[in-house]
Amino acid sequence: MKIFKFFIVIALFLAFNLPAKPSFAQEQTSETQINQNENSESEFLTTETTKKSEKKKDKDIVEINAKFFISIAIDIATVLIIILLIYYPNNKKMDYIFTFIIFNLVIFLLTFVLNKVKISMGAAFGLFAVFSMLRYRTEGITMKDMTYLFIFIAVGLIGAIQLEYYTLAVMNGLIILVTFILDGNVIIRRELSKNIQYEQIEMIKPENHEKLIEDLKNRTGLDIHRIVINKIDFLKDTAIIRIYFYEK
Repeated sequence: MKIFKFFIVIALFLAFNLPAKPSFAQEQTSETQINQNENSESEFLTTETTKKSEKKKDKDIVEINAKFFISIAIDIATVLIIILLIYYPNNKKMDYIFTFIIFNLVIFLLTFVLNKVKISMGAAFGLFAVFSMLRYRTEGITMKDMTYLFIFIAVGLIGAIQLEYYTLAVMNGLIILVTFILDGNVIIRRELSKNIQYEQIEMIKPENHEKLIEDLKNRTGLDIHRIVINKIDFLKDTAIIRIYFYEK
């Protein structure tokens, strides 16, 4: 009898403490909720992937709009003003005009494209490495011509990043003004130089320095203010003298 009561107590304990088995409807509901959660997560991931791909496509699209044409027009106008009003009137050289214009235009287009399209770091370094290897080996380029080349490269870079029109006009105007002041014979007087072969070898002595300058002035008709003796040839009794004079 005691054993029978013991089994009854255990059975009642288990009946009250064991969880109730869910019904078939409850199982269907829980499975539906799980499927809905999985579907919502997959839709969220798909939406995020689509947004990222659309953003990447937007970054890789190069748009040629009205701002592009206005910027390149300001850039070309600045280049032509510097060349026609400052560089050519003061230097009388047309050897590098083609180089100046092409460099400016190519730098403008490259900067405009690189500003819109995302490229790898290796490609960017490779591109600038190509520019660093450029050399003028057929003919030496003077320091002034190299400075003008740098000016035209800088103008192309500034114009390609699409600043506001007022800011772009002010920057280009400042470049034009400073270039004109320094190379337009306004503040600094332009000094020219050339080498000549001089035959009166006795005139190169230090005590005849003033007489040598006067003789060179009379022969060349130039306003010579200083000279440098580069080479002396006693076999031919000649000297190579570099004369410096101001442009009239």
